[in-house]
Amino acid sequence: MKSGERRVQKTIGVRDAKARLSELLRDAQLGREWIITERGRPIARIVPVESGAETLERRLRRLEQNGILERALPNRVPLPPPLRLEMGLARRLLDDDRNA
Repeated sequence: MKSGERRVQKTIGVRDAKARLSELLRDAQLGREWIITERGRPIARIVPVESGAETLERRLRRLEQNGILERALPNRVPLPPPLRLEMGLARRLLDDDRNA
């Protein structure tokens, strides 16, 4: 799909989508977008995969826009290194806790 080109978008219920999945995937390959609904409410979308590899920066920006990740603040306080524990201490503490 070329930049600025509009996708054709169709709607289908979840039951019909399950029965026609192969057809929906073929349509996605042709550039069509399907919105899957449950009781009339949109719940998912089948879209074509963008051609070409997505750069890391673009992927991070998309994940950030979708609320999947938050970038670290540039002036965050660094955490100290983890404390070194004697071998087996965590296991003993866990066992003690379970037996209490």
